[in-house]
Amino acid sequence: MTSVPPPAAQLSADEARRIALRAQGFLGAPDRRGGVRGVLRHLGAVQLDTISVLARSHELIPYARLGAVGRKAVEDAFWTEGHSFEYWSHAACILPVEEWPHFAFRRRSYRARPHWGHDLPDGAYDTVIKQLRAEGPLTATELGGAKNGGEWWDWSASKVAVERALMYGEVVCTERRSWKRVYDLAERTIPDDLLHDELDDTECLRRLVRLAGESLGVGTRADIADYHRLKGEQFDAVVADSGLVPVTVEGWSKPAWADPQALASEPRGRHRTTLLSPFDSLIWERARTERIFGFTHRLEAYVPKPKRVYGYFAMPLLSGGKLLGRVDPAREGTTLVARQVSLDSAKAVAPMAQALREAAQWVGCDSVRIERVDRAELTADLVKAVS
Repeated sequence: MTSVPPPAAQLSADEARRIALRAQGFLGAPDRRGGVRGVLRHLGAVQLDTISVLARSHELIPYARLGAVGRKAVEDAFWTEGHSFEYWSHAACILPVEEWPHFAFRRRSYRARPHWGHDLPDGAYDTVIKQLRAEGPLTATELGGAKNGGEWWDWSASKVAVERALMYGEVVCTERRSWKRVYDLAERTIPDDLLHDELDDTECLRRLVRLAGESLGVGTRADIADYHRLKGEQFDAVVADSGLVPVTVEGWSKPAWADPQALASEPRGRHRTTLLSPFDSLIWERARTERIFGFTHRLEAYVPKPKRVYGYFAMPLLSGGKLLGRVDPAREGTTLVARQVSLDSAKAVAPMAQALREAAQWVGCDSVRIERVDRAELTADLVKAVS
């Protein structure tokens, strides 16, 4: 682990929390005026996921910061005019296109890896590239079918080939169509001045560590490295030259680093009361969420139903700079159903009701039904507040 120089500042727990909120696009961050694309630039990565309850996660993330942006407007902002590309960052993420050169280290790493224990038939890779050059952009189905009943997730040879080309950087996912990736050649998609792997690994890592620090505002080694899924030793190798500065934070047991711009002014302003996707970068790292907000959160979608505590897709409630509870939502026709609501106190009733009503309106529901509240004594108040 890297040695840490003396801290540039000492932050209280409250200061660190507000710095994190501002860095994540809340508390009146300047890029909010840039709309959905401004949110993407500010965060540096928006995670994608297959689960869709109220909406898909990449729609929920700008909604949390901007309010009821039309869902088509969200998709158009992310996917049109070559503004972004999909690649492996924290997970599968939408990334600003200008960051393409800084993922060269990962593309090189994938090219150097064994082929995950599966082989492609001779010529399959070249066939996919030729087909995309002649007919693209195309989905895996259009390339010959995504599945064939074989091994390795039942992927067909064409699907394996195009995914390998995506990881290598020869192919780009240009959009999602009915949740299917749409592939095209990088040479047609990425601007010429960005389409290169010229940066060495150190320069790529330095940039991504700096970006993660800016997007988090303040974070530990694990926080910052995890933002783009870097290894701890990769962080150690470049943090001293990244531009981030060491700080100490009240109650944090491990060293931390901050974006110097985040320390230059006090975070001010308010943010909207909203529900958060579990995949929102404000809370996607469990240990950090506990440390900053004193809030334990776990995605239970992959937990057997009898073992779930808060529900399949419990969405935390953000209000007044704090996480005050969570709700597991569903939709039945034009009704938003709060299958399970967990509230920290009676003070969370009004914010939860507001967040549920606004979310319902955004997704085209005209009513909210409360099924269960963990604090039974608050059920009547919440039912009244959402009606």
